[in-house]
Amino acid sequence: MTSALSKHTLLFTTFSLALTRVSYCSVANANVNSSIPAIANYFGTKGRYEEVNPYLINDILSVNKSLLKPGCTDCTAVHVTAIIRHGTRYPTIKNIKRMQRLHDLVLNDAMNTDKWLTDIKTKWEMWYTEDMDGKLVEKGRDDHRHLAVRLATFFPSLMSEENLRSHRIRFITSSKHRCVDSIVAFQEGLLNLWKVTEVGPSHEINDELMRFFDQCKKFVDDVENNKTALEEVHLFKASAEMKIVQMKMAAQLQVPYNHITPDLVEAAFFLCSYEFAIKSLNSPWCNLFDETDAQVLEYKNDLKQYWKRGYGHDINRKSSCALFHDLFNRLDKVAHEIRFGHVSEAVTIQVGHAETLLPLLALMGFFRDETPLTADNFDLQHGRTFRTSRIVPYAANLVFVLYDCSEGLRLQFLLNETPLKFPNINHQAPLYNTVRETYRELLHGCNFEKECEPSRPNRNCEL
Repeated sequence: MTSALSKHTLLFTTFSLALTRVSYCSVANANVNSSIPAIANYFGTKGRYEEVNPYLINDILSVNKSLLKPGCTDCTAVHVTAIIRHGTRYPTIKNIKRMQRLHDLVLNDAMNTDKWLTDIKTKWEMWYTEDMDGKLVEKGRDDHRHLAVRLATFFPSLMSEENLRSHRIRFITSSKHRCVDSIVAFQEGLLNLWKVTEVGPSHEINDELMRFFDQCKKFVDDVENNKTALEEVHLFKASAEMKIVQMKMAAQLQVPYNHITPDLVEAAFFLCSYEFAIKSLNSPWCNLFDETDAQVLEYKNDLKQYWKRGYGHDINRKSSCALFHDLFNRLDKVAHEIRFGHVSEAVTIQVGHAETLLPLLALMGFFRDETPLTADNFDLQHGRTFRTSRIVPYAANLVFVLYDCSEGLRLQFLLNETPLKFPNINHQAPLYNTVRETYRELLHGCNFEKECEPSRPNRNCEL
């Protein structure tokens, strides 16, 4: 009883402090005229690519080619594989319905008379409709058009008009419309760059590679359709940290606390992020959150990705075995062909989802924190490396560059156009054989069919 009372007292005290911050932040926000929300760096998988690379805000085609130096002399890039997330999209039906419920609540029940809330009530219209359901927006097409031009600037000898015409650039995509539309936009970026009109875009759809998670029976059974697989997420939604965010939001709107569910909090957070990502607007919805709130909501979303696509369950990573082998089989083929002086596939562009990129990154050991993300260690995770806002915004990309150097083949990895060292290898472009040796166990043992066999039920019978 005493423990419960102490926890209640702590929560009330924290809430009182939070209300003080709400009052201050509302005044502060009223004086800020910025086109970028103060919480834009915490939107997770709903974040803009420009927040990861802020220099693009002033020049969307800017590149820093000096970053690509492999650290060795006499090196020539001979192949590039880019695995790219689709561009900015509309919300899914599930989130659109939540946004509609939130908007109705604000129109009917919110009593606050602050200007930003009055603007929501009188000027903002619920323009998201269910037929949008995750479709690519025009900004998402631009994400890929611009990325295509930047990659062509990075690798002019590989991503060239000549290689496009000679079919040495291969395009592979998930079957989802937002991915197909993204890869078409990527091709448009190249065709417009080279002013090519007579070459039509072409691509192949391959869900076994780009939506491997749907094909992995063990993942579907043990994680996707298993209500207990995301237990840490459910626990965090009921945590003191989330309750404080709910209380602050209820106070902001001046509605009863029990009207503000975790789903409605997330709907408001997503409204802020979608309005910004799609329209480049610092929406009045963003006034509902300060940086502390945004950190809590980012962590909630990171928990979901960690336990559903990252290190939370081993099958999350292992489901990407097919994509992992596809990558190294291609690199091996280039390594073989380079000895004969001709590479048949100079560039491979593969477009999928955040759910495509995260398992592969986890399989390869990137962004693995020493302490797992759980519902009760939020305070210990402020310095975590597993932060989806930085890893998989819209149009996130993993780029593998194979170089032919005087001392042998070298491989460089770029995440979102920035070089990143392979785990446990202290070189920005290690010898390709060193990379293969590092992943030797996966190369010889990560079998998709075997890993994805459904778990066998316990058939022990009582005698």
